[in-house]
Amino acid sequence: MSVNQQDLDPDSSTDMEDVTNAEEELIKECDEMWKDMEECQKKLSLVGTETLTDSNAQLSLLIMQVKCLTAELSQWQKENPEIVPLNEEVLVTLGEEEFQKLRHDLELVLSTLQSKNEKLKEDLEREQQWLEEQQQILESLNVVHSELKNQVVTISESRILDELNTKMHDIKEYKEKLLITLGEFLEDHFPLPDRNVKKKKKKTNIQESTVQLITLHEMLEILLNRLFDVPHDPYVKISDSFWPPYIELLLRNGIALRHPEDPTQIRLEAFHQ
Repeated sequence: MSVNQQDLDPDSSTDMEDVTNAEEELIKECDEMWKDMEECQKKLSLVGTETLTDSNAQLSLLIMQVKCLTAELSQWQKENPEIVPLNEEVLVTLGEEEFQKLRHDLELVLSTLQSKNEKLKEDLEREQQWLEEQQQILESLNVVHSELKNQVVTISESRILDELNTKMHDIKEYKEKLLITLGEFLEDHFPLPDRNVKKKKKKTNIQESTVQLITLHEMLEILLNRLFDVPHDPYVKISDSFWPPYIELLLRNGIALRHPEDPTQIRLEAFHQ
């Protein structure tokens, strides 16, 4: 009976073959589209995604879906598919399968974006914690700086000048004391020969000189003033007022030096250099 029906209705067998061929072609096209979507997903994963908040995540996904559908529509518009004589049931079934696959793919994309978003949130929390720690350290350093700044005593120029004048005055007083002490020491231990000249006249029969001799203290003062007033030419001409034994005393003990070219000039040794 079935054989007779097929023989009587040859168009039904032809329709079934067309449906099968159309279904195979549609499956092939779907496989190609799936491969294209995988390639796009790989490119998106390499490019990276921006941080999505909970409020605009769904909107961004919808925009992406619209872009995908727009690209798919453009691709279909470029092609001229053959009209397949399919019934409504087959078309609905194929459409549901296609949309299920698309939904699954979009759910995978959403899951990937959510996982990346969570990771970015963790990184943000970690950076915020580090920033808070740095701010605490900065506040502590500012407190220490303020304490140290309050401890610094501001010294005015007048105070510095007063301190320098006080030090100079103390140095001058100390210098005067040293000079007085030196003068007393030299006067006691190195007196002028005039004090004993009367006692020695009877033994040596030497006439008393009319030249007024100066003390050893005065000789040293002359040499010292010359050394500091004229440092480029510190030599002093030996006059008759210089008692020769004192000159020899200074030369023998290295306190004074003769001029290398003029033996009538002496200078004080520069002990301060």
